[in-house]
Amino acid sequence: MRVLTSADRKYLRSLGQKLEPVVMVGKNGITGTLIDSANKALAAHELIKVRFIERKDEKRALIDSLAEQTHSDVAGMIGHVALLYRQQDDEDKRKILFPGEKR
Repeated sequence: MRVLTSADRKYLRSLGQKLEPVVMVGKNGITGTLIDSANKALAAHELIKVRFIERKDEKRALIDSLAEQTHSDVAGMIGHVALLYRQQDDEDKRKILFPGEKR
């Protein structure tokens, strides 16, 4: 798994601007169902947006917990929206190539 540099995070944030949130954190916080949804979305897209509808005062701890449980990295957080990134293990299925990387 790639260790993200600050330049990598900046690049991912630029890609994340056009994404719509696919995971919503509600009043129940981080549940098994939410973790499963995030894992499926990360496997399909590598980079996902997570929106906090409830529990906004706990968002930093919750997003760190979600990142740990999904084995992903927090690429950025603005307002009540966070970006999670997990590199696809299969090189042929990778959708995100960082600047300077080649297939």
